[in-house]
Amino acid sequence: MIASNIFRWIGSLFTEYLFTPFNQLRSDLALREFGWWISNGVNWLFLIVFLFLLRYWMKESYKFKREGTEDKA
Repeated sequence: MIASNIFRWIGSLFTEYLFTPFNQLRSDLALREFGWWISNGVNWLFLIVFLFLLRYWMKESYKFKREGTEDKA
């Protein structure tokens, strides 16, 4: 019974509180003419940030591999 209540509490936490900003954003963008473009702009922004961080990580990994300090314990 306790486990069931915990999972119900987690479900209500997400549906009633944590997803509220996303639901509001979805309803606001549905009314606008360029809502689809704004939504995809956010996705492109996330993709650009991800690619920038991936490039930085690969550059640092290459630097450690070149110096021979990779996988030293």
